[in-house]
Amino acid sequence: MGAGEAARVRSVLTKHSLETVCDSARCPNTGHCFQCGTATFLILGPRCTRACRYCAIEGAPSDSLPPPDPGEPERLAAASAEIGLSHVVVTSVTRDDLPDGGAGHFAGTIRALKARIEGVTVEVLTPDFRGSPEALRILADAAPDVFNHNLETVEKLFPLVRPGASYALSLDVLAAYGRLRPETPLKSGLMLGLGETARDLEQAISDLRDGGVTMLTLGQYLQPTKAHWPVARYLHPDEFMHWKEIAEAAGFLSVASGPLVRSSFHADAGFKRCKGGKLSPSAGS
Repeated sequence: MGAGEAARVRSVLTKHSLETVCDSARCPNTGHCFQCGTATFLILGPRCTRACRYCAIEGAPSDSLPPPDPGEPERLAAASAEIGLSHVVVTSVTRDDLPDGGAGHFAGTIRALKARIEGVTVEVLTPDFRGSPEALRILADAAPDVFNHNLETVEKLFPLVRPGASYALSLDVLAAYGRLRPETPLKSGLMLGLGETARDLEQAISDLRDGGVTMLTLGQYLQPTKAHWPVARYLHPDEFMHWKEIAEAAGFLSVASGPLVRSSFHADAGFKRCKGGKLSPSAGS
């Protein structure tokens, strides 16, 4: 695999008029993942109703966004089959303008994938749906194989870098989904280098584990443009290894930790590790 495979993936995405978070969020691993024949699909359009200060995705007023594209789930499933995916990661922008926050569109996408590709596993990375129990039920009924909602940062930084979101609400969303689908792995991710302290990070890791999360990603925050939140510091790779060990000791079954790790980086391998592991009796429930 190499440049030819990356070109093929881009060609398939263009053919089916699909967005990827790889491009929209300026992920540093885009070339690597495309060369491996993988991509993380971005549904519900390329513009977001929130204005997180770390994110490269373009924001927009709620009244300016179009309704969900009804043909997108089938096109995404067709593209996934054409690329040859067996584990598909689907994420979205936040759509606070939609009554269900886009949960129904996620559900339709999951069902389209499972109908098109035999044995496919589907990982969703969702917004918080403003904590809507109905939105979470809609998603749970579609039964994704992994439910991911990123915490992104530590509690003290939420009002600064995620002013439209809530640390407590994000933890509640993860725990609430876990109660609906206790057999489904819960996943979350944190960016490091935003200005958190070691104690802040220890608390966030503990809070996630207490909420039932068993899969964790830890990566270096990279400032998309000069207009975004600045990098407070760059962590040495040894520090990422340290935090991986801390998280594993806390009971996480799958921990991906490194400067270029992102939420869906080698997601299929993380899912396999999690499904093959067993929870530590001393870990949170």
